[in-house]
Amino acid sequence: MVEGSPRLGSTPYREGQNAIKNSVTGSLIYLPPEAKDVPNLMVAMVEWAAEAERSGLPIPLIAALVHYQFVTIHPYYDGNGRTARLLATFILHKSGYGLGGFFSLEEHYARDLQGYYRALTVHPHHNYYFGRSEADLTPWLEYFIGTLAEVFEAVRVRAQKCAENGMQEVPEALRRLDHRARVVLGLFAGKETITARNVAKELGLSERMARNLLTGWVEDGWLVVTNPSRRARAYSLSAKYRQYIGSSSAIAQGREERALIKISFRSPALRFPSPPISPARRPVPCLNPSAGAR
Repeated sequence: MVEGSPRLGSTPYREGQNAIKNSVTGSLIYLPPEAKDVPNLMVAMVEWAAEAERSGLPIPLIAALVHYQFVTIHPYYDGNGRTARLLATFILHKSGYGLGGFFSLEEHYARDLQGYYRALTVHPHHNYYFGRSEADLTPWLEYFIGTLAEVFEAVRVRAQKCAENGMQEVPEALRRLDHRARVVLGLFAGKETITARNVAKELGLSERMARNLLTGWVEDGWLVVTNPSRRARAYSLSAKYRQYIGSSSAIAQGREERALIKISFRSPALRFPSPPISPARRPVPCLNPSAGAR
C-alpha cells in the first residue's frame, strides 16, 4: 500500500497500555489488551485473514472482521480507528468491491458515529480479557454489511437510471475527479470560493479531513488557494475547471454524487457466525489507563 512512498518504515506498536474513554465524563469505555500481547494478536489476525480468503469466506465478511479485530487489539497509541477503516477499505477494493471510489468507510461512519460505535460495542465488559475476545459479533457484521448493501443498491439505482435516460458526454477532466471532488465541484454553482468548513459540511467529514482533501485537490490542479491565511483560507476553481460551471452534466453529476453519500444506515436482518479469532482470555491486574486513543 505504501510502495514508492518516502516513508517505508513501519510504525512500532505501542509499548504501554492505552484506553478508550468517554470524552465528556472521562469514564473508561474500553481497555485493550496489554502491549506485550499485541504482536502475537496482530500476527494471528493477519494469518486468519489470509486463511479466510483462501477458504473462500466472502470478502466483505473478512473486511468487517479484520476491521473489528484491529480496533479491538488497538495496536497503536493513536489512529487505530482510521487505520482499521483504511485496512477494511483496502481489503474491499483489492477484491473488486471498490465501486470506483463511491464507497468510503470514513465518510459513512462520520455521518453515523453513534451507530458506528454502538455496533462495535459487542460486549458489556470494558476489559479485553473478560469477554471482548470471544464476543458475538453479529451486531457489528449486520451494521457493516448493511452499510455496504445500502451503497451497492444506491449505485445500482443510479446505473439503471443512467441506462434508461441516457448519459451526457462528460469531459475527460471531469471524469478524472473522484466522487467527492465532483460533489465539491457542484458547490461552485452557487459561490465563487469555498472553505474547509463548506466541504466538511457537504461531505459529512471533520474539518481536518476536509483540509487534507483540499490540499490534495490544489496539488491536482483543479483548485487554487485564493486566501492563504490560516483562519480564513479559501479556494476557487482553476481556470481549466471554471469553464465547466454552468454545464448541466457537471452540476447533475455533483447532485447525484451528493445523494449517494447521504445514504441512511439501516441494518438488514442478517445473521452471521462469530469469527474464528479468539485469543485466550486471562485476568489482568487493575490498571490506571492513560488518555484514550482513537
